[in-house]
Amino acid sequence: MNALKRTPFYDLYSAYAESRCIDFGGWELPVQFTGIVKEHEAVRGQAGLFDVSHMGEFMVSGSGSEAFLQKMTTNDVSKLADGGAQYTLLLYPNGGVVDDLLVYRLGEERYMLVVNASNIDKDFQWLQKHLTAEFSGVSLSNISDETLLLALQGPLAEAILSKVTAAPIAELKPFHFIENAEVCGVNVLLSRTGYTGEDGFELYAPPDTAAALWNGLLEAGSPHGLTPAGLGARDTLRFEAKLPLYGQELSADITPLEAGVQFFVKLDKEDFIGRDVLVKQKADGLPRRLVGLEMIDRGIPRSHYPVYGDGVKIGEVTTGTQSPTLKRNLGLALLDAAYSEIGTEVNVEIRGKQLKAVVVKAPFYKKSQGVKPQ
Repeated sequence: MNALKRTPFYDLYSAYAESRCIDFGGWELPVQFTGIVKEHEAVRGQAGLFDVSHMGEFMVSGSGSEAFLQKMTTNDVSKLADGGAQYTLLLYPNGGVVDDLLVYRLGEERYMLVVNASNIDKDFQWLQKHLTAEFSGVSLSNISDETLLLALQGPLAEAILSKVTAAPIAELKPFHFIENAEVCGVNVLLSRTGYTGEDGFELYAPPDTAAALWNGLLEAGSPHGLTPAGLGARDTLRFEAKLPLYGQELSADITPLEAGVQFFVKLDKEDFIGRDVLVKQKADGLPRRLVGLEMIDRGIPRSHYPVYGDGVKIGEVTTGTQSPTLKRNLGLALLDAAYSEIGTEVNVEIRGKQLKAVVVKAPFYKKSQGVKPQ
């Protein structure tokens, strides 16, 4: 058995007596530091600090980089200016998802891609496979091992970060970044995106700067209620905001249209892998849709629980939990389109029993001043 990988922050976890690590896609990562609900509430009310260094980073550079990314991804890379970022997807020819990712435009013909940890090798091989003669001027490199990543998330994130940087973060718009910013005395790439439904920032830096950034941010954030947060809170936060997780809401068998992320699929741009399938799917009507569910009967819907309508299986839960913010038993489910209207009653099979639920509007949570990515 291969040893679990550890991020540059691993040795800092031991300062928290209640921290608990799990195997997450081959990484030994904290599911919690002080408690999932406590960390979730801190991010909604103040701020949380996430070690997400397990994520992967690739550099794409050279002549033809923009054209290459236009072919490989669903969003319109040509709309990006230097210092801009966008959420996008890599697709298989059948329209299923290879991965969802972020693209950062560092300069003309110079981009950074941020991919999911469990997909690093697969994504890199997929991109390499398509570096045909047409894109002979494009260079692709995996810098994941040379890059740590911290996410500072929550309504007080800007106030905390402003104490440890002179960078003009108040002027930094969502889905934009500063390539060279000094934070806690460390040179970082500083971006303003997030995966929690709150305002937030990401810091990309060399691994040997981990302690300076972690300790510096926590010290600056202590008066503001900043707390370290683990995978558990990260999942409940993104779930409430209906932000998809690869392997649950997105997969090789689920198209981005079915998953409800069509905003990031630009069918009117030049051809990209999987486009023809999505054009046909849109024209024919979606066979399945991702919807919100709220339990009527007592029970918590969990991933892969089957959902029934009129006595037949109509789909399954992709993610579900008791919402820490709303205190309701909620789920996201991929259902036959005929059962996707709000107000439709269905049954979720929980421990062998079919319990009543109803299709409800999602996302379940939106902060008062929402941030809409480009």
